[in-house]
Amino acid sequence: MTLLIFDCDGVLVDSEMIALDLLAKMLTDLGCPIAVAECRLRFMGKSTSDVLADVEGMLGRPVPVEFGDGMKALLFERLRRDLQPLRDVRDIISALPYQVCVASSSQPERIALSLEVTGLAPLFEGRVFSAAEVRHGKPAPDLFLHVAARLGVKPEEAIVVEDSPAGITAARRAGMRAIGFAGASHADSALARMLVSAGAQDVLTKMVDLPAAIERLRAKSIAAAMHP
Repeated sequence: MTLLIFDCDGVLVDSEMIALDLLAKMLTDLGCPIAVAECRLRFMGKSTSDVLADVEGMLGRPVPVEFGDGMKALLFERLRRDLQPLRDVRDIISALPYQVCVASSSQPERIALSLEVTGLAPLFEGRVFSAAEVRHGKPAPDLFLHVAARLGVKPEEAIVVEDSPAGITAARRAGMRAIGFAGASHADSALARMLVSAGAQDVLTKMVDLPAAIERLRAKSIAAAMHP
């Protein structure tokens, strides 16, 4: 059995620039000027609770109570208005002959909104998981191990598709194979290199290349099992 675990933001939906731009503006308003590029390096792929903890460390003081709720409201407004699925993602995933699911660092409400707005929700009915369900978010392996246990799959039978170094690290720590995706609007060659450094066994810039990448990883695993 092969289970494909997809991150949501930056893999299924092109949301990272929306979120990072908003976060950079709100941190600047808090008195902590930061560029979008630095936000990407510090926060991409992390859970909301981990992001807020990092922000408090940057500020040297607690984040105002209204910060989280205010950011959530503004972000959801932007997602409803501007969010798009990644090119070809619906057709590619629909044609895959494997079990698929979503495992995201985002809160359940944001994942649900993103999949609904982009029309991808039917592809993952009942198989959507959030870091809110585990104690430690990415780069810890908790979320991916939780997904494998819930779906009855051994970690070595899973392939994770991720756009963040934190997500790739989490997948490898979970004992899973990992494909990096650097095809969303926030991605560049530097991100692709970071994905490789984090342990990605392949890095794609187009979703149409995913089926071939999956088959390459499956072939390598079969060969390794035959010739340990």
